[in-house]
Amino acid sequence: MRTKLLNISIIYILVLMIAIPNMNNVQTALADTSDLKVTGMILHLREGPGLSYPIITTLDEGDQLTSISREGDWIQVKAGDNEGWVASWLTASINDKQTIDKTLISQVDRLNIRTEPDISSAVLGQLSIGNQAKLIEKNGEWAKIDWNGLVGWVSTDYVTINDLPEKKVKAEADEPKVEVSTKKINKDTTFTVLVDALNVRQTPDLNAKKIGTISNGQAFKVLAQEHNWVQIQYNDNKAGWVYSFYGTFSNIEKKTSKSTSSSSELESVTIIYNGTNLRTDATTVADVVARVDAGETYPIVGAKNDFYEIQVDDKTAFVANWVVTTTSSSNKATTAIKKDKSKPRKKGTLNGLTIVVDAGHGGNDHGTTGQRGTEEKEITLKTASLLASKLSAAGANVVMTRESDEYVALRKRVSIAHQYEADAFISIHYDATEDSSVNGFTSYYMNSNQQGLADAINNGLSNKIDLKNRGTQQGNYLVLRENRQQAALIELGYLSNGSEERVITTAKFREQATLGIYQGILNYFNEN
Repeated sequence: MRTKLLNISIIYILVLMIAIPNMNNVQTALADTSDLKVTGMILHLREGPGLSYPIITTLDEGDQLTSISREGDWIQVKAGDNEGWVASWLTASINDKQTIDKTLISQVDRLNIRTEPDISSAVLGQLSIGNQAKLIEKNGEWAKIDWNGLVGWVSTDYVTINDLPEKKVKAEADEPKVEVSTKKINKDTTFTVLVDALNVRQTPDLNAKKIGTISNGQAFKVLAQEHNWVQIQYNDNKAGWVYSFYGTFSNIEKKTSKSTSSSSELESVTIIYNGTNLRTDATTVADVVARVDAGETYPIVGAKNDFYEIQVDDKTAFVANWVVTTTSSSNKATTAIKKDKSKPRKKGTLNGLTIVVDAGHGGNDHGTTGQRGTEEKEITLKTASLLASKLSAAGANVVMTRESDEYVALRKRVSIAHQYEADAFISIHYDATEDSSVNGFTSYYMNSNQQGLADAINNGLSNKIDLKNRGTQQGNYLVLRENRQQAALIELGYLSNGSEERVITTAKFREQATLGIYQGILNYFNEN
């Protein structure tokens, strides 16, 4: 009996010895089945196919994934020991082989780069006329491209595809790799920063990687302009993109001679305050020749001290640079936006719509401070940035009134909405009161044409967050009262309530709240 047990034990051990290597081989085989990689800087692995599902873990750029199934723009994957869903537009196939000897050139402005070769898929970014991208592959009437690290699909109807000469590759091998738009930019144009700190990004997108920060008063050579972004010569031979609202353009030729520049090349100013003084000279004690209102635009013919010299009918006048915004006449942002609005919008998307997202407070305006020390200006910016990314993914053209800790005057926030003829203006805030027991979220409007949007957002929020719903109310806020566009101001809970502060300052709450606002905006435009 003892011998029989011994024999059984020996056989069992031998079986285990054979099985363990085989198990390792199976694990190795499974590991080798990875067919996707993460292309975004971070990627959330979620429990289901949508932004509303809880996050299981966060993946890093370059992490490999094994795809299991697909549902719309979401892919079910296995990542290590975890299994869940990821956004397809932040992944790429490991087996993609870039065709480095071919380049793709956009023949139109605002050519959409999409997540999939389908006009109904989400928009990742846009190419301007002359922008060049690497061709990865062609699929019928679509081409997969790599543009400054952004991988997606464009229609071949609006591009040309050329061979990249071998000599050109060698000649440029030792030159600075600067992506410059072919839009006509005067070689003497500079961009001067007007805020304390301004983020420099890798591509013209609020979600792009931040490569540095520049400071008030610094001036940089302008390489290109794309909508509300400007590409500057940054850090020796490197180039970067900054938000153009936070600086001014200047041109040496314009300062030295009025006759050397044609009107088509001149930059222009847009007045941002009603009753702005136009003066006879570049000083605040000079005589006032006219008073003009917000929204008026005039060509720049020169600059002196902190004033712009502008053309007003058949004469010139001076206006202070701190009461205007500046744009280049070569920048086709407004025209392009109007063109997009003429295109039919597919229900369930925000294609062609322009939405201004306003992060309340900023800079020396801290907003309210919570019982636990939370500064309102910090979490409004985090919330606004997250909302902007959701709206952009749905196809909207998103403009932020601020993207860093900067002070922006209330009237300037409104003028941005007017300048871009925004389809919606959304102002993000957090509330406070002396009574620490008060809690809940509120949606505000002022003018009658704004109530529908505020109602829709309030309904969207009520479906996504657990706070008390204080309803939609009329609020006499300047950004609503002076705004001609559809506008709503959202108070996302009370920082003066200690228990509510703990909830509303979490990343989970911001995710759900921005999802609710996004859904409300989408529902509003679907119904209107």
